[in-house]
Amino acid sequence: MIDIGKEIRTELRRQGRSVTWLSKQLGMRRATLYDIFRKNSIDTHLLHRISLLLSKDFFALLSADIRS
Repeated sequence: MIDIGKEIRTELRRQGRSVTWLSKQLGMRRATLYDIFRKNSIDTHLLHRISLLLSKDFFALLSADIRS
């Protein structure tokens, strides 16, 4: 099973973006974003917003996990 919170944090780091940047883009507190990083599931609307902001299709990761 994909740990989506970990995947988001990894991509954020890969892009050299800060947690502060993403939390501001999402309009949420940094602490809330850190909570998301610790989760292995996430609301689809929020995942869609994060996917757009980071230009990464996180849904594809989840789909690939289903097919394997």
